[in-house]
Amino acid sequence: MELRQLAYFVAVCEELSFSRAASRCFISQSAISHQIARLERDLGVNLFERSTRSVVPTDATTRLLPLAKQMLSLESAIRAAVRASGPRIRLAANMSFATRSLSAIAGAREAHPGAEIEFVIKPFRQRIQAVADGDCDLALIRGSVDQPGLTVEQLWVEDPVIATSTAHPLVQRGGDVTLAELGAYPLLLPPESEQVLLHNVVRGAFADLPTGPAFGPPIPPDHTATMELINRPDAWTILYADSQTEGIATLRLTGHPLRIPVSAVTRSETRTSPIVTTLLAALRCS
Repeated sequence: MELRQLAYFVAVCEELSFSRAASRCFISQSAISHQIARLERDLGVNLFERSTRSVVPTDATTRLLPLAKQMLSLESAIRAAVRASGPRIRLAANMSFATRSLSAIAGAREAHPGAEIEFVIKPFRQRIQAVADGDCDLALIRGSVDQPGLTVEQLWVEDPVIATSTAHPLVQRGGDVTLAELGAYPLLLPPESEQVLLHNVVRGAFADLPTGPAFGPPIPPDHTATMELINRPDAWTILYADSQTEGIATLRLTGHPLRIPVSAVTRSETRTSPIVTTLLAALRCS
């Protein structure tokens, strides 16, 4: 058993998806599957029930998870104990913020050479809790939160991308599209419980139209939006970032009504830290 296997195990438990856990750990899906399989052989148990649509933890996983987290926490404590002391800042975000965050961290480190700035991947709710508990100093989120002791500061506003299959009728027609035109086709999104903000933004954008969006089936947790579009060439979805993917087209939405704020969440006392101030400024400019 290796500590990295426990880290991969915890990631799969929290993401309930081998693909998302692999992205979070910056390795391939095949590599994380191989390491989990090795861990299962070492322990002599099955840790996950796998199917094409879901990853379900077993009873053994429930017993192992708190112990694995303790082991990883102890490893972090050991490393922290032997490192030279100096300013340390932890920035929590998700993978969609990685490029901008790492650029900002590089700039902040130039201004504060002695500082250690960590970039950690956490789901939305865990980001907020990590800041509130003091485990992280700063979190990037879309939208806002209202929680005592936390300060929320808007950094920039995103224009999400409308994505379809290259075989979609609106792509074949060419030109810009409107929400009214998109409303005639099924919209594929994750379940509202996982993407409350995105669902609210969509409802708000369609509020002034005679009819709302035609929601298709929710995107399963272990599926990607782009793959669903390949399988449903009549559908559309909303992505936070434009990316070049084979078989996927992006459409320009007239009026840009789907604007989403990106905010920084800090504890009130942390906001005055010179390193945090520099990091926030770098995030705005990245």
